[in-house]
Amino acid sequence: MASDESRSGGTGGPATSVITKVKPKIKRPNLYRVLILNDDYTPMEFVVHVLEKFFQKDLDAATKIMLHVHHHGIGECGIFTYEIAETKVTQVMDFARKHQHPLQCVMEKK
Repeated sequence: MASDESRSGGTGGPATSVITKVKPKIKRPNLYRVLILNDDYTPMEFVVHVLEKFFQKDLDAATKIMLHVHHHGIGECGIFTYEIAETKVTQVMDFARKHQHPLQCVMEKK
């Protein structure tokens, strides 16, 4: 029979191994811009209300974004991860339809 010493390589000590931690690489999620598009029918007050309700903008910020949309045809409401951006677009579109406004809200990859 072989002794413990001959089985472990003859060093006389216990066999050891090195464990290294591999830090997983975490990729940041893609971000998406949520945009409101101008139309000739949705009241400005309604757009301000949408920005306050769904994007937590104060009255001044909401008014500034609404005026940007009015003058330039498009305005950014915020930047979010895909799931949040998609939810916000759906909420705004549903809310606009419920109130019979043709307001358009879209998202685009940043």
